[in-house]
Amino acid sequence: MPPSGSEATTGFDRLHPDIRRWIWEQKWEELRDVQDRSISAVLDGEGDLLIAASTAAGKTEAAFLPILTKVADREAKGFSVLYVSPLKALINDQFRRLDQLCERLDIPAVRWHGDAPQSAKHRARQNPRGLILITPESIEAMLIRRPGDAKTMLGAIDFVVIDELHAFLKGPRGLHLASLLRRVDRLSAKPARRIGLSATIGDLSIAAAWLNPAEPKSVTIVESSADAPELKLQIRAYSDPDDVEDVDGLETEEKIVALDLIADHLYSTLRGANNLVFAGSRKRVEALADRLRTRSEARTVPNEFFPHHGSLSKELREELEDRLKKGGLPTTGVATTTLELGIDIGSIKSVAQVGAPRSLASLRQRLGRSGRRRGVPAILRMYVREQDLGKDADPLDHLRLETVRAVAAVRLLVAKFVEPPSIDSATATVALHQTLSVVTQEGGARADRLFDIICSAGPLSALRKGDYVELLRGMASPEQRLLEQAPDGTIMLGEIGERLTASRDFYAIFSTDEEWRLVSGGRTLGTIPISNPVGVGVVIAFAGQRWRITTVDDRSKVLEIERHRSGKIPKFDNLMNEPVHDRLSAEMRSVLQGDDIPAYLDPAARHFLFKGRTAYKDLQLDETRFVPAGKDTHVFTWRGTETNSVLAFTLVSAGLDCAFHDVGVTAIETTPDEAAAIVRQVADNPPDISSIAEFVENLQVAKFDEMVPVSLLRRLWARAHASLGDDLCAMARELIA
Repeated sequence: MPPSGSEATTGFDRLHPDIRRWIWEQKWEELRDVQDRSISAVLDGEGDLLIAASTAAGKTEAAFLPILTKVADREAKGFSVLYVSPLKALINDQFRRLDQLCERLDIPAVRWHGDAPQSAKHRARQNPRGLILITPESIEAMLIRRPGDAKTMLGAIDFVVIDELHAFLKGPRGLHLASLLRRVDRLSAKPARRIGLSATIGDLSIAAAWLNPAEPKSVTIVESSADAPELKLQIRAYSDPDDVEDVDGLETEEKIVALDLIADHLYSTLRGANNLVFAGSRKRVEALADRLRTRSEARTVPNEFFPHHGSLSKELREELEDRLKKGGLPTTGVATTTLELGIDIGSIKSVAQVGAPRSLASLRQRLGRSGRRRGVPAILRMYVREQDLGKDADPLDHLRLETVRAVAAVRLLVAKFVEPPSIDSATATVALHQTLSVVTQEGGARADRLFDIICSAGPLSALRKGDYVELLRGMASPEQRLLEQAPDGTIMLGEIGERLTASRDFYAIFSTDEEWRLVSGGRTLGTIPISNPVGVGVVIAFAGQRWRITTVDDRSKVLEIERHRSGKIPKFDNLMNEPVHDRLSAEMRSVLQGDDIPAYLDPAARHFLFKGRTAYKDLQLDETRFVPAGKDTHVFTWRGTETNSVLAFTLVSAGLDCAFHDVGVTAIETTPDEAAAIVRQVADNPPDISSIAEFVENLQVAKFDEMVPVSLLRRLWARAHASLGDDLCAMARELIA
């Protein structure tokens, strides 16, 4: 039943008549609460707006029903609405969603990305009106390739809509888009109103500050009050044999590993419906999808399980997305993180995750894919893998931290905790990139103007004037030749700068995942991705051995390592794992201290939880933070990755070999008394964060960092981690209390 006359106060009657007629034709029974409240916020206000709701809660309509009402009668030349999305596929989805409504209102809508029709773009350039749906990279290309067109098309924007805003709150793309929107504002006499569409995140004030850095408290926040769907949950646990090196390899007949048993359960449980399985790494995605395919072939039934990750061709990814969206054939996508964002893939019955969650933000985003229909529960299955333990197993392994982290994540999910954005390491890269872009767009500019455009406000204001001068000098150095300066002081592109900005690869600020090569004695042992900071003296695990880093070649992405003398290493992986937040690590300790048995654990998970709690008591971890492990000592901080890495570098600066993990650090070949003595020294005389920064080697993590002076990268790292340095003394005192 369409909205009735009695609902006039809800905002329905304030919409454009053609929009009201369209809503009637869609047979909507009512406007959702977030849509109703957004109408008055857009139509009555003049400021920026943040709309927060779960996936499929109607955020798009919440923004566009009142926006299109507002701009329907506009006659001024130029686009009235700029819609920005992180994904081309999402732009295509939203275009299909909005095109019919825009046509009803005689408001042109055009997609603007690399795969969009050129004929529609040409018409829009001739007569720019209505709605443009675009990626950040296409805004970049427009500003530097067609600055005149950019002024004409984007110089009178009324509204900027940023979809999937939570995806822009951290990382280089978020910094990039923030800079681009400031440059778009400069094209017009009056900045456009910004409207952010976000999934429910922990602290919405962070998103508000991203939308309007100058006046974050002026941003109106409309958060959905709709109840979340019922959640059906199970954690299932499996064990891997201790003598199998590659537990994520392809299936063999020699030894059954946990992934084989997980594939058995997924196959029997998921067939016949549409589902998503998040498996982590690309290697594990392929290994799991292969196992599921071979089980289908063995039973002579059609395969319903298909991989989805960034290394696959666009055609293969879109085939799976279309199959899920159409819903005609039961389909399960086995993915990395590529299906987290809001691409329309239709109704999903359940979500599965292989491995305990390391990020509550990602877990909530994934879970939002299920239970989207009213009255239908969301279904989540977690599959955790523990290791069979021998007599010489490390104490850390006895704690069964995979199972414990899964339980802790569920607790925080129920508590609605979401991590705030992590420290951003791409500031210098984005500032360098935007400097080249603005110089290209304007044909040259003075240093003070460049600083004003790029660094005077917003996220890039972390770069101070002295920092920016150092960046410019580095870019103009004989080694880089990105810039050169005319006699009148105008900064222009240098030889390499011209070549770089002429490339299509320049538009995108994000880089693909890089593998680091591990070399020992001149022999390459293999490659690994690295997610966390490293330095000389840090100890890593690889190929079942313990290795000490001796040299870091940041430019070539090579780690020189030597075999460490100490014995068996626990099963943590400090370099390749996604960072864990302090709150999750603290909750893991709370789980170990508790005695409740969650009903959602299967018998194996209950067994591992019991074993972990028993080990916690046996190790007396309520009384001590220093636990011997052979010749080593584990220092349990119950803090997250960022904090533990800073402590590890502090101990390395004191002469120890050290590794860090999810709940603390490990001092290699150090007794508990020796480790405690060093920590006591830190408590009494904490080192300056700048001195700790000298031990961090892999500073060149973003796309153009190799063109940035290392001294600037090191200073920015120290500044970004200053609060952790301040906390170091208090944490050290807590450890020795």
